[in-house]
Amino acid sequence: MKVQAYLSFSGNCQEALKFYSELFNADIINRQSYEDKKIDVPASYRSKLQHAELKGKNVYFMAYDAAPDTPLNSGSQMHMSIETDSKEEGQELFEALSKGGQVHHNYREREWGYFGRCTDKFGIGWMVNHNE
Repeated sequence: MKVQAYLSFSGNCQEALKFYSELFNADIINRQSYEDKKIDVPASYRSKLQHAELKGKNVYFMAYDAAPDTPLNSGSQMHMSIETDSKEEGQELFEALSKGGQVHHNYREREWGYFGRCTDKFGIGWMVNHNE
């Protein structure tokens, strides 16, 4: 069995995956646009991503631009969680992810180690942990 995250965006999936690929030193693979698909989307949306994957060392998730008639609501039902190798790595990732977004819990020492929670500029929730 394999369980993985699939992120939904409202037309800015390409931009988000570029940001994440640079941050996590990962590759965007299996990139498919709506271009040649028999799906009812506006011509202006044809270059958007119908499916893509981000794959790197210890990171893998899928993402797409939801069709314009698919309502997306910023919600708190799902967060991406990162377990870092050091508190410094956690601090750097947290700062990069929260820049332009919203910090919910500052990255700092907690009872179990270091932790921070934020929503990035694309509306994705992140939890950054380092357990000592």
